[in-house]
Amino acid sequence: MFDLESDYLSEEMIEKLRMRLVKNFMDVFILAELEDGPVSGYDVIYDLQKRFGVFVSSGTVYYLLYSMERDGLISGRMQHRKRVYTLTEKGEENLKTITKEKERILGLTTKLFGS
Repeated sequence: MFDLESDYLSEEMIEKLRMRLVKNFMDVFILAELEDGPVSGYDVIYDLQKRFGVFVSSGTVYYLLYSMERDGLISGRMQHRKRVYTLTEKGEENLKTITKEKERILGLTTKLFGS
């Protein structure tokens, strides 16, 4: 039997989980995006919306970019009237490590869900 309320709650739960995953891995997403070249905060917001259907506030994105820049993972500079970011050597090394350990990371998420 089709249960509208149960399906709605299930979809709502999945949407919240998707938001959490995107927000929790947003730094990894940014590092991967920067591998293709410089991006602005607006580009990050747009790409997250386009690829994952998730809207992230500009405050959240710019705070994370500032934090990543402070940690030496990315470097920002003014280009025309906006700030654009590029990967630093440290950021490239972190991205390589994450990519190399992708299977272990996926295995951890599988264990979290009990499969």
